[in-house]
Amino acid sequence: MSTERVNPPELSPPAGFSHAVVACGSRVVFLAGQTALDPDGKVVGRTLPEQFGRALTNLLAALAAAGGTPADLARVTVYATDVEAYRTHASELGRTWRRLAGRDYPAMAVVEVVRLWDAEAMVELDGFAVLP
Repeated sequence: MSTERVNPPELSPPAGFSHAVVACGSRVVFLAGQTALDPDGKVVGRTLPEQFGRALTNLLAALAAAGGTPADLARVTVYATDVEAYRTHASELGRTWRRLAGRDYPAMAVVEVVRLWDAEAMVELDGFAVLP
């Protein structure tokens, strides 16, 4: 698989995402939304950064089980119940992303939602990856 991150100079410089990702490969993996669920199906983490780390870990576990790596991610959508809190913790969330997924950022969006499936969940991540 090859990916090309495209960040045109006429757009504001991206921080923690790419404006576009061109991906060529033979397999597309669609990743279901992942929250901070533990193996018993219980939401873990009392803070947004804790839940974000667990949700990202879960997303990457599903990707790994399908044969992919974080560098294969082409698109991730973050659903947050409080975008202002997400912005407040953006630096910490970025450090968590880099620690778990590296610096090959996918195209991303953050969307505020009223609530998620589990009422205690503050954040959910879904996306897709392109594998060789």
